[in-house]
Formats: sequence, C-alpha cells, structure tokens
Amino acid sequence: MSDMTKKQIPLRLSARLYDEIAAWAQDDFRSVNGQIEYLLSECVKKRRGKKCSEASKNDDGPESSSEDGI
Repeated sequence: MSDMTKKQIPLRLSARLYDEIAAWAQDDFRSVNGQIEYLLSECVKKRRGKKCSEASKNDDGPESSSEDGI
C-alpha cells in the first residue's frame, strides 16, 4: 500500500481518551483523525529507531547485551 492510499479502520476510544486527543489536536491545529495518525506515525518511527539501535548494540559483542540484562 502506498502512502497516497489511506486505509479506513474502525477505532473505538473511551470518551476520556477522545477528549484528551481532541484537545491536543486543537492545540496542534489538527483534526482528531490527523492527530491520531500523527501520533501513530511517531510511535512507529520511535519503534523502528529502537529496533535499529538494539541491532547495533547486539553487533558490539556479548558485553553490550549483558549490560541490558538480556
């Protein structure tokens, strides 16, 4: 799926979480949908970065993995 294609999904949120996201979206001049998409994108980027840094730690040798308690 390309970036130009949007996938529609049903999403259920508690009223409290929706209100928090709506207020945050308003502060950032985004729609609620845009805010949710932004937050999910940031989480995915962060997760990718974490995986990349974990892979580089494992390449350093066994000392680095024992420091992390793995």
